[in-house]
Amino acid sequence: MSTEHIHPEFGRFLKRSDKETLLQQRGVVCWMYGLSGSGKSTVANAAERVLHQEGRFTTILDGDNLRSGLNKNLGFSDDDRRENIRRTAEVAKVFASQGIVTFVSVITPRLEFRDLARDITGDDFFEVYVRASYETCAARDPKGLYKKAADGTLTSFTGKDSLFEEPQHPDLILDTESASLEDNTFQLIEALRSRLTLA
Repeated sequence: MSTEHIHPEFGRFLKRSDKETLLQQRGVVCWMYGLSGSGKSTVANAAERVLHQEGRFTTILDGDNLRSGLNKNLGFSDDDRRENIRRTAEVAKVFASQGIVTFVSVITPRLEFRDLARDITGDDFFEVYVRASYETCAARDPKGLYKKAADGTLTSFTGKDSLFEEPQHPDLILDTESASLEDNTFQLIEALRSRLTLA
């Protein structure tokens, strides 16, 4: 598609600093990834509730929710997964530019997908690996996906048929096997605090 006749409007809009001053916080993209059932959404929900009680303006971009709307036309091929991440990162970028604390909960299995999300969101990107083994996630199996993958009714499943690449240098690792939800939530919020404070 040609972009010849597209003319983005930014100069006349209110500045990011105007939005952040109003909210008394800086926008951030807290990109949380890991296997299905690792606890991404659970920790994101808990952290959002704590920050909300502190008066922070937040939102969550959850992978399943996005795939039921914005990304409902995408499957699970590498190309579709890449596009899923691209769209999600573009939305997260817009939210952060408005001063919103934006939690993203998406599996993001490949290093190149994480790099893509970081490239799109820039300095707002805060990379959080929510770690739990395939075996632990299969035992939890909150959505019944591991059972379907085991009996062959679900293919291209991350960690089984589709590769999940361990991260190289995430900003934070939350281990949901060895630490409680409360501890992981505390770690996440403490790691974010300095990024949320206006200079």
